[in-house]
Amino acid sequence: MRFMKDKMQQIDENRVRTKLRLSEIERLIRKHRILVPPPSRPTLISFCEDGTFDTVGKTKFGWLVFEDSFWRWVKRLDGESNGLK
Repeated sequence: MRFMKDKMQQIDENRVRTKLRLSEIERLIRKHRILVPPPSRPTLISFCEDGTFDTVGKTKFGWLVFEDSFWRWVKRLDGESNGLK
């Protein structure tokens, strides 16, 4: 039992932030109709470059955006801060 508790604590401490490719961000914007029409790919890239989205940077997979950063941006569009930065 102690082993499982220690293992769960270790998992919590090493939580990995989910990363999204720009194609997934485009899909989410369309699916949830967050902005109509959706921002262009160059606009999304500029969001990565100017710090609007927290990113890993440009990788062999293209730009990788932290999922929590994307959803914070969505909330800001709605004028909600709710303590999110």
